[in-house]
Amino acid sequence: MNDRPDDTKKQDAREERLRAALRANLQRRKAQARARAADGNDGRDDGETGKDDS
Repeated sequence: MNDRPDDTKKQDAREERLRAALRANLQRRKAQARARAADGNDGRDDGETGKDDS
């Protein structure tokens, strides 16, 4: 029985911090995806450098 009230409070606080971090990360990634979509760039490197190979 190691589940003391302090342990559960610490665990709850940790889980809340993790949830907040995951939410922030998801929002940031969505914003980046929207910005790439607006620029017409999907973020992938298709190998084109813009230089003429001839």
